[in-house]
Amino acid sequence: MPETAVGAEAASGRIPPPPPPGSRRRRTALLAGGALVAAAAVTAGVLATGDSGGDTHRAGTADGLRHTTVEVTPAGCGRGWSHPASGRQVFDLRNTSSTATEVYLTDPKTGAVYGEVEGLAPGTVRPLRVTLGNGTYAFKCLPNDADAVTGPTVRITGGSAKSGPAAVPVTQQDLIPPTLAYQKWIQARTVELAQKTDVLRAAVDRGDLAAARAAWLPAHLVYERMGAAYGTFGDADAEINGTTAGLSGGVRDTEFTGFHRIEYGLWHGESADSLRGPADKLAKAVHALRNSWPDQRMDPADVGLRAHEILENTVQFELTGRTDYGSGTNLATARANLDGTRVLLGYLRPLLKTRDTGLPALDSWLNRTQHTLDHFGHDGHWTALARLTRTQREKVDADVGELVERLADVATLTDVRRTA
Repeated sequence: MPETAVGAEAASGRIPPPPPPGSRRRRTALLAGGALVAAAAVTAGVLATGDSGGDTHRAGTADGLRHTTVEVTPAGCGRGWSHPASGRQVFDLRNTSSTATEVYLTDPKTGAVYGEVEGLAPGTVRPLRVTLGNGTYAFKCLPNDADAVTGPTVRITGGSAKSGPAAVPVTQQDLIPPTLAYQKWIQARTVELAQKTDVLRAAVDRGDLAAARAAWLPAHLVYERMGAAYGTFGDADAEINGTTAGLSGGVRDTEFTGFHRIEYGLWHGESADSLRGPADKLAKAVHALRNSWPDQRMDPADVGLRAHEILENTVQFELTGRTDYGSGTNLATARANLDGTRVLLGYLRPLLKTRDTGLPALDSWLNRTQHTLDHFGHDGHWTALARLTRTQREKVDADVGELVERLADVATLTDVRRTA
């Protein structure tokens, strides 16, 4: 989409505005020891500065690394490092100001971020562990409710260590085109979902439960491929794909509705008469979603996180069998979730190609996991989790689990960061 069109979309309210400084959601799930490293590997080329104050080094530390205390206040961002050295080391970031601050370690020429410490509170010190290589670097301090401050530019030369990967921060504007494209893809899926759900309802209405069982999985898998949009569906998600979690009456609870309610009935001997009401309610919810979707707006700041959450939820709910109400199709659902992840990654790929050095390996794991799951599905019939051998179960868990870990990098790299 042309840039002018994207801008018009944002101006008309089709895309939510970015959150104000200080209110952006915390990246707690992606923090490790207080430091967030931008890219898969925890190696980074970093800086030093000529300053009126000398370095504070501690060589004999428990971790055996060189430590340098660096000030990150607005008036002294990056102050305290005057004798740069290459190699693996730690910057102890000290906030002596009265406001919380985010700290980036950047390439001042490109704005690429090597490492980050988020929410450094007043009067606290937190470490940023990095590997320094030859290059030019600068700290950037971003106090809450104040403009960013970039510290002195520092050059490291003569070192033998190699700098790790860095990534240019993704902005809200960067994420608008893939978000709009994905919303359009979801629109087409809601039409497909309505069509397949109507086939399921018609089979139940005419009392053909064998046909209903055959129609249930194709309809359900369409919905499962739409995972990145669930947060925008609101109450419709529970109506369409809810489970008995939190329902005191379990499978007999009147609030138990949607695909899983019908699944339970179809695979537990319920009559067509008992399923006509749930099938009709499901169809109405699906059609309402299809009709309302053009007015819904996904938050661009969430799409990268959703690429990780889809398969994270697969591990939590599908590979544990918590969402199996009789059909034994959790592996089919996992495969549909993988499809949904691929679709979203496809729209994010232009942003990731220049930021994620682990993208080829991620693609390899996507293919490997797909091959593993495809082994258990033939002609629309899928092996139930309970019928997997121990070796098969361990392979499924390992492949999907590894893929989830690699997708965490996508969430990290596409998280919207302040730049000013």
